[in-house]
Amino acid sequence: MGPSTTRSEDTGYVVRQSYEREYRAGEVIYEVGDEPSVLYVIQAGQVELMRDGPDGARAVARHGPGEFFGEMGVLAGRPRSMRAVAASDARVLELDPTTFESMCLERPEIALRMIRRLALRLTDLEQRLAALGADDLLRPVVRVLVRRAEGDDGEASRVDTTLRELARESGLTMLEAHRALGQLLERKRVRLQDDALLIPDLEALSATLD
Repeated sequence: MGPSTTRSEDTGYVVRQSYEREYRAGEVIYEVGDEPSVLYVIQAGQVELMRDGPDGARAVARHGPGEFFGEMGVLAGRPRSMRAVAASDARVLELDPTTFESMCLERPEIALRMIRRLALRLTDLEQRLAALGADDLLRPVVRVLVRRAEGDDGEASRVDTTLRELARESGLTMLEAHRALGQLLERKRVRLQDDALLIPDLEALSATLD
């Protein structure tokens, strides 16, 4: 047995022994806000990604055997933006960035496979955004802004928030929240001032829900 074959087999053994995890149906794999120390590859079972919104949690994606999830947080170095839950009994590989990088160097097809999957997800998101009407995105964002501004007696209500917070509270992706906010800015229902949103007429903003 040659050295290269041994190294490849040893890598597979270490990954299986050190990083394979099993989850029961309904068990949370990671929560919103968790630091992304690992990404995942599903070996068996199904995993759902959930996002909290005004009407409760909703599933935004479901992944099965051979698929990656949790990779965006690791690649971008940002806290988890969604909750991952085992939709059935599941077995996954948890890969830290260093191990994943080593696997990609030894087997470039793994990196190509992830690139293809990321491209497919981006295409799916673009199609979903195209299918959504503006009002479908505006309503959840407006509800959050109106709730945040209630009780403000000033001429213009001020809402201190970030796009990430707005997306999380609206139950949207950051891209969807950005699109909705752009619509409100174009309609002059909100204005940007420093790091806050100003609502010149709260009643007019509320009318967007009608």
